[in-house]
Amino acid sequence: MSAEVAVSVRRLEVAYGDLIVQHDLDFEVERGKIFIIMGGSGCGKSSLLRVMIGLLPPVTGEVLLCGVSVWQADEAERQRLARHFGVLYQRAALWSAMTLAENVGLPLAQFTDLTAEQRREVAGLKLALVGLAGYEEFYPAQLSGGMQKRAALARAMALDPEILFLDEPTSGLDPVSSRRFDDLILELRESLGGTVVVVTHELASIFTIGDDSVFLDAETHTLIARGNPKTLLAETTSPTVRAFLTRGELVAAAHQERG
Repeated sequence: MSAEVAVSVRRLEVAYGDLIVQHDLDFEVERGKIFIIMGGSGCGKSSLLRVMIGLLPPVTGEVLLCGVSVWQADEAERQRLARHFGVLYQRAALWSAMTLAENVGLPLAQFTDLTAEQRREVAGLKLALVGLAGYEEFYPAQLSGGMQKRAALARAMALDPEILFLDEPTSGLDPVSSRRFDDLILELRESLGGTVVVVTHELASIFTIGDDSVFLDAETHTLIARGNPKTLLAETTSPTVRAFLTRGELVAAAHQERG
């Protein structure tokens, strides 16, 4: 039996005006997997993510989330589709003038008919899931970078989405906080199910959480490798992919340490 597909990217070309970022992108994300979009700086990882979540229109091609075409859907369909995925942005993007409970409650206010009391209850549950129980009345500025990322993850999970998109979730975190965040992603996937798509260049995260991946090349502007990151490390014949995945041979020690 073939695996169920959560995300399909078909014949996609991403560009800004005449500048082609990526072209001829074709891949699928299996439901229940943690899928890594990786590559060096400037290869277009975050731009691809923006196309996948409906923020940047593609030049050609399509993206299907849960079987629905993001860019061919009408406005009503896109609103319904938005309830099926959550996004953690690169810099957390929490509203500074709102408490954590209010931040997490925003999607609930937009997409549900829950009362203010019910939204607060759900927000408290989501914050507890990411280890922030008791922080409902704190403001983002009162938290460390790692705690802000966890609060943003709680907001991304507010609607119990089928798919989570995480843009550089461990960027800017110290190694300990980064490891804890990776462990949290694994725990949430195991306990809640769902599919996770992660944009990252962090090798420790790639090898720790990745079930499958694509490698975007900045020179050829297309996908040049696909597969489990550990398998790619062992079997790739591409000098570009090998250089990225070994980075001064330090990856071997990190890989062993993190299992």
